[in-house]
Amino acid sequence: MSDNNPFGGAFGSNGGQYATTVQFGGTEPGKPAAAAPADVIKDTTTATFAADVIQESRRQPVLVDFWAPWCGPCKQLTPQLEKAVKAAGGKVKLVKMNIDDHPSIAGQLGIQSIPAVIAFKDGQPVDGFMGAIPETQITQFIDKVGGKGTGAPPVADALAAAAEARDAGDTQAAADIYDAILAQAPETIEAIAGLGDLLFEAGDTEGAEALLATAPEAKKDAPALAALRAKMALAAQAAELGNPAEFERRLADNPADHQARFDLAMIQNARGERAAAADNLLAIIKADRSWNEDGAKTQLLQLFEAWGMTDEATLAARRKLSSLLFS
Repeated sequence: MSDNNPFGGAFGSNGGQYATTVQFGGTEPGKPAAAAPADVIKDTTTATFAADVIQESRRQPVLVDFWAPWCGPCKQLTPQLEKAVKAAGGKVKLVKMNIDDHPSIAGQLGIQSIPAVIAFKDGQPVDGFMGAIPETQITQFIDKVGGKGTGAPPVADALAAAAEARDAGDTQAAADIYDAILAQAPETIEAIAGLGDLLFEAGDTEGAEALLATAPEAKKDAPALAALRAKMALAAQAAELGNPAEFERRLADNPADHQARFDLAMIQNARGERAAAADNLLAIIKADRSWNEDGAKTQLLQLFEAWGMTDEATLAARRKLSSLLFS
């Protein structure tokens, strides 16, 4: 996509290991989706959440739509979400929770804005998104969580291949795939965020910022882009903090030095030590919720946004945070 791309190279340099061909238009013929069961959508409460979501998700994926009557984007998202869930033919269930009437579950999950949709499988949150997203992205999300059908958009396959390449450590192949997607569909938010993250990780902050600037105005606040901006901001903040050895020395002298622990967590996050960063912030939360106006929790939630809702460190830290706050 850019001549300055540090990952520039021949597309498909992975030797055919990943499905890097990107084509659009048309779908493979397949059977139509089965009719959705009558109880595929329901409302839940704090009292029934365990049965409606935790237990039910052990049988099939459950999407939880956190909403409120005053939320304008919720009124836009919920009908589209219901339509997509019904069209999925029972692959997933949708459970709606009014956070005005039932705020505690949303608090446990660290949800800071609505609408927010969290997918549960086997009793655990595994994926999610925030904000009102287009119907096509809702369908892709349901396909991802509930099992992709034969009519899944080819771009979703390409994005999955890019993620597979990156997970395997082949950043060159991942960058090539994202580049190919953007060449044909330049407004694909997931590809902009994916390639931007690779550029940032490679030290090309300017390139990442330039790529973020290409996102359509209406999608500039998409969760994937917001996560990348948060990650870049956290790294810049950590770069100003100094030598981590100094904070470790201060903590050895005084374990209650919350500022030293907080600053160390920021540096650990910038170095990719996510579990250690989360544990230090959780230690502050456990010791003193009033410190810096609950600043450790606020910072931890910002880390969740930067890491992504499905990152292993996010999921592990969310469970620990819920245990601290509600046990």
